[in-house]
Order: sequence, then C-alpha cells, then structure tokens
Amino acid sequence: MYDLGFFRSNLDSIAERLATRGFQLDIDQFRQLDGERRLAVTEAEQLKADRNKQSAEISKLKREGVETAELQQRVRAMGDQISDLDTQVKVLDEKFRAMLAGIPNLPNESVPVGKSSDDNVEVRRWGQPREFDFEPKPHWDLGPQLGILDLERAAKITGARFAVYWDVGARLERALINFMLDIHTREHGYTEVLPPFMINSDSLYGTGQLPKFAQDLFHIEGTDFWLAPTAEVPVTNLYRDETLDDARLPISLCAYTPCFRSEAGSYGRDVRGIIRQHQFQKVELVKFSRPTESYDQLEKLTADAEDILKRLELPFRTVALSTGDMGFSSAKTYDLEVWLPGQNGYKEISSCSNFEAFQARRASIRIRAGKKTEFAHTLNGSGLAIGRTWVAIVENFQQKDGSVMIPEALRPYIGTDRIVAVSAGRG
Repeated sequence: MYDLGFFRSNLDSIAERLATRGFQLDIDQFRQLDGERRLAVTEAEQLKADRNKQSAEISKLKREGVETAELQQRVRAMGDQISDLDTQVKVLDEKFRAMLAGIPNLPNESVPVGKSSDDNVEVRRWGQPREFDFEPKPHWDLGPQLGILDLERAAKITGARFAVYWDVGARLERALINFMLDIHTREHGYTEVLPPFMINSDSLYGTGQLPKFAQDLFHIEGTDFWLAPTAEVPVTNLYRDETLDDARLPISLCAYTPCFRSEAGSYGRDVRGIIRQHQFQKVELVKFSRPTESYDQLEKLTADAEDILKRLELPFRTVALSTGDMGFSSAKTYDLEVWLPGQNGYKEISSCSNFEAFQARRASIRIRAGKKTEFAHTLNGSGLAIGRTWVAIVENFQQKDGSVMIPEALRPYIGTDRIVAVSAGRG
C-alpha cells in the first residue's frame, strides 16, 4: 500500500521500478482518477467557503430585518451540491484505495533485476550434498516403506495434497516444531506467541493477501473467517492499528501454526509427496523494526533461519530473489533452498523478506519516537517449513538398508537415533 502523495509525486519512477517485477502500472488511469478527485475536492472546498460566507451574510441581514428566504434557498442548494461532491470524493477515494491495494511493493534497489527464478542470484552455500553409494530414494517412496508417511489414507480422509504421519514420522514432525521454537526463543532472541489459526479479512488485507490472492486461501462459508495461510498474517496483525514505542524495537516474535493454502495457481507443480500441501506446519519468524535498521534485521532473520539448517546438518544455499520472482508485498527476499537427494536438486524451505512499510501502511502499524511518528518496517521468514524439513531429513539421512538416521540435534526430542520400518497400526 502506498501514500497517495508519494505516489503522485513519483509516478513515472514508480512505474519504471514496478515494470522490473513485471507489473505494468496504468498511469493514465491513475492520472484520470487523480484529476477527477482533485477537481471534486477543489469544487467542494470552494462551495463550502462560499456557503460559510453566505451564511454569515444571512445572519447579518436577519439582524437588520432584511428578508433572506431567497438567499437561504441558495445556501441550501449549495449544501446539496457539497453533499454530492463529498459523495463523489468518497467514491473516488475507494477507487484509489482499490487501485493502490492491487499494486505490488517496490523492489529495493539492491534486488537483482530479472523476469523469473532463473534470474535469482546465489548469495552463499553451506554444506556439501552427500555422496551415496546407492541410489537415494525420494521421500514419497521412503516414507511409505518405513511406515511413517501415508498419502493414500489422507486422500481418503480429505483429498489430494494432504498427509497422514505415523509413529516416528509424527514424532519427527513434532520434534522439529519444538526444536525450532526452542532455538529461536532461547538462543536467537525471539518471543514465542501462539495466535489464532483463523483470521479475518482485515488481517489478510493488512499483510497483502487480500484482495489479490483470495483464490489461494480457504474461506469459511458464512463467516468473515479464513484459515491462516501462514503465521505471518496473525502475528503481524497483533499490532494492527497500534503505535509502538520506538524503545521497544526491534520486536522479534516466533510462532508455530498449521498453514492452509488452496494453491489455486500451482496445480501440476510438486504433485508428488508432501512438498506442496493444502495443510502443512510451519514455524514463522516475524519482526517489527525501525526503518533505518530493517535491512540489518533482514540479515539477522535470514541467519537465524539458516542456523536451523546448519544444526540439522542439511546442505543448503541462500539466493536473492530477482524482481520478477518476489512475492507481492516484498521489497527484498532471500530464499533458503535445501538439498534434496531424492530429487537431485535444491528446494525452497524458507523465504525471508523485508516488506519495508508496505504492510505497516495497510495495517496501520506506526512507531512513535518522541513527538515523531512513522510507519514501522515489517519482516518475516519461515524458521522453517516443518514438512519440507521433514522431507530433507528423510532424504538426506537415508541409509542403504532403508532406515533413516536422526540428526544428532533432534535425538533428545525423539528419543531414538534411527527410523526403521514399522507396521503397527497400519493394517
């Protein structure tokens, strides 16, 4: 969301920057709406000034005993005109609001310019993909063979793109959640919060999912409730319509939630296994920052997410997304991509983004330092996506005998060092 004055003053440069991310701003539409609105505001203000002047004249004439019926009738007509113009301004303001709400954030100048993910830039790489002395299997084969992943029964219960985890598979999911929350709260300085898993439309508007991405969300019929697509939404909206004391910043929060996405535009992508699900678990990192410090906070948030992968001994790379591959609300994004040997490639496991003031303006989240107020900068990133971390562990730590070793950092959470084939409860 943008400030109208800023938009008007920088229209051409804004259009150029938006074009780098594949968005064509309709400058003519903006100027037409802007011209109509400014004309209506000017006419209304002029009429209000004339009405005030005429009202004062009527009062004077009445004191002098002069008949004012005709003049009063003229003033009433002015009132009707003013009311019509105010309505016109309100309608034009709503059109502006709708137009601005559909315009993505401006990319930061440090973002690589490009048209797609092919233009993303690798920033760093950690760890070496393991060399196997056997053909590594993908998790959609390993999971069922070990008896820890059941996609067929999930499809019976609900449908495609859902999963049932059994036994150590379920414990691994739970262990990852607890492990990540513990590291982020005890060592990285985040405060844990458990938000509602259902949210309202205002919350989704505040973080930029509505109105543009309604088709990718699950709406609860007959209510204003939606299933949260990510903890980013409820956690960011904790401070909606609030002014934060500058001394409190940065505020660093983390939250576990299930996430629900219809993935309306993603059919045909990652259809096998649990890479792209309608329901999945995630630990999310959210920050509220001073504008002058938000890019330092982005680096810290990204490093915090990377630290989880390092502790789990999972090879990964960090890439800066190009302008053509960034999300709608982001000003700059790093993706962490974990190595998956069963698929012989890197797959995104976290996106860490600085939204600058884009979300804060939509959600009205301000900072006060003395008498000065300004919009906060918001940031978030997965710390990490649980299901994809589960996949990475199963694929990277698989053994020749079909078992899966548990990373050392997780063993205290699970109580075993290895996943072996089990069948209890599956029959």
